[in-house]
Amino acid sequence: MRGTIAPLGLAPPRPSIFVRRTALPERGLLPAILVRGKALSLRGPASPAAMFVRGSRPGSPDFRLLMEPLWRLGLLLLFLLPQGHSGYNGSSGHPWETIVGQIARAVADHRPCDSANCSCHRGVLDRDLEPFRGGVSRRAMSDLVGRKLGTHYQIVRKRLYRERDCMFPSRCGGVEHFILEAIDRLPDVELVINVRDYPQVPKWMGPVAPVFSFSKTSDYNDIMYPAWTFWEGGPAVWPIYPTGLGRWDLLTDDLARAAEQWPWDRKIPRGFFRGSRTSAERDPLVLLSREDPGLVDAQYTKNQAWKSEKDTLGRPPAKEVSLVDHCKYRYLFNFRGVAASFRFKHLFLCGSLVFHVGSEWLEFFYPQLKPWVHYIPVNTDLSNVRELLQFAKENDQLAQEIAERGRRFVTDHLRMADVSCYWETLLTEFARVLTYEPAGDPAWTFRRRSEQPRTR
Repeated sequence: MRGTIAPLGLAPPRPSIFVRRTALPERGLLPAILVRGKALSLRGPASPAAMFVRGSRPGSPDFRLLMEPLWRLGLLLLFLLPQGHSGYNGSSGHPWETIVGQIARAVADHRPCDSANCSCHRGVLDRDLEPFRGGVSRRAMSDLVGRKLGTHYQIVRKRLYRERDCMFPSRCGGVEHFILEAIDRLPDVELVINVRDYPQVPKWMGPVAPVFSFSKTSDYNDIMYPAWTFWEGGPAVWPIYPTGLGRWDLLTDDLARAAEQWPWDRKIPRGFFRGSRTSAERDPLVLLSREDPGLVDAQYTKNQAWKSEKDTLGRPPAKEVSLVDHCKYRYLFNFRGVAASFRFKHLFLCGSLVFHVGSEWLEFFYPQLKPWVHYIPVNTDLSNVRELLQFAKENDQLAQEIAERGRRFVTDHLRMADVSCYWETLLTEFARVLTYEPAGDPAWTFRRRSEQPRTR
């Protein structure tokens, strides 16, 4: 092939050219070519004598591809060959072709959501309320309250009432902060809020009941709400979080400062995980760490149920590591706990690449976080974890781009204002499905507005 590629204005070297068919994130670009291992994008239309390609790295120079007309035709024909043709699959000599293609397709298909009025997450709210659009009667609510699936609340004439007992007072406090914040704008409404870890309304159980839970899988009809941990009541981890994980606004600031202190190039290029053994799903990563500590540092810590080293997979428990200190590492792992993990949203703010294990458990903001766009998806059994870590290490620019998209999503669409907005919209919309007017119970506890200030 008589063709050359060179930075504009420079003498052209003579590299080899490998053509691969792949989707691209920008519409209007032709398929990519790979030059000396770098993915580049053909811009069209081409001039009679030259085509232009753009480097994938920010700030890289443009390149001019000069070739004779017959070779341009041959290149075009290569683009039109089927996907399975030799030169486009894993046998082409490019070991990461499949993963690079998955990333390219995911980014091409992704449509960033609007940040106005928490509309980014509106689809989740609408889907959760869909089973109740036919109406919730007073009798149905009374039956639900009698089943003790959560804490009973009412808003009547701009005042919040709660039954006297709450299984986890600090969790109820976190929930009530957001309700009281919007109380002057909320209609009268009655609801049951589950502050346990686990959802309460499996789809096989009828009749469907409107229980609010912070997390669920697709097997449940619970209505998701932003967890209490955005304000208070998160898991207490001694000695780093003795009163519990909370105040998302303050942690956001702390993690932003840590991310500045540990930019991508300074981060340790190793996977990292610290947590208790709430599930055996985490075992393969801990065992991989013992086998290959240069690839990943994953260790178990104590929790309240710890009795012996058997509970930490035969080794002494490791020391706890604060979320801020996670930012030292380039690749951070998230696993489910009993339900969805509270750590997930924090990891993105480090500017590190998040490896998210499994996809079963959700919080209200998960659906808009997309695999390959914002994080690296890992099989639940971790069968592909070594390959994915090696891919990230060998494709540093792609890894950094995914990490940055994940960080921007959280900073743009999971602000404290977005959490408050979701709560207000959720309660307003749920009030519309009630077919009756709630009446306050004078025996209930009147909940007063929180005096704690919020930074933003």
